Amino acid sequence: MNAVEIERYVDASAALLALPLAPEHRPGVLRYFALAAEMAALVNGLPLGVEDEPAECFVPIVPAEREGRR
Repeated sequence: MNAVEIERYVDASAALLALPLAPEHRPGVLRYFALAAEMAALVNGLPLGVEDEPAECFVPIVPAEREGRR
């Protein structure tokens, strides 16, 4: 996404969600969204094969549980 597309997306999303976006917060929101869009482009750019499937469910554990300690 380019800068104009990001601004339009952020503005439209905020309006759709009825989320007030203070003028002083807008530059930070736009910077963060641009960063997130860059990360998404990297992930989406990875090739996937037919054998690649999403995990069924992610269940985080406490590090001590991983080592057999409780």
